[in-house]
Amino acid sequence: MTGRHPLIRQHGPDVLVAVHVQPRASRNQVIWAADRVTVRLTAPPVGGAANAACCASLAELFNLPKSRLSVIRGQISHEKLIRIAGSHVQQILARLQAVASPQKCG
Repeated sequence: MTGRHPLIRQHGPDVLVAVHVQPRASRNQVIWAADRVTVRLTAPPVGGAANAACCASLAELFNLPKSRLSVIRGQISHEKLIRIAGSHVQQILARLQAVASPQKCG
């Protein structure tokens, strides 16, 4: 392995984060496991509400303005690719490890 996390990678000046979104959850929550970043949202998957809530939740988690996050793939899917403009993998990973709810695999 080259030291890159498979779910979070640098793409030029931006960071790409692969997430699994669970709309209509009982509460908003970001969970990071070794093989998946899950974003649980109270928002429904209607009219882009879940996409907007996903970006807003991640922006809050990473302490960034919402305008720096966008869904670049998976607009109508549970599996999404989020672009975080002008960021670095190390910063995103550190914040995710420090703040997101840990969950063990297996």
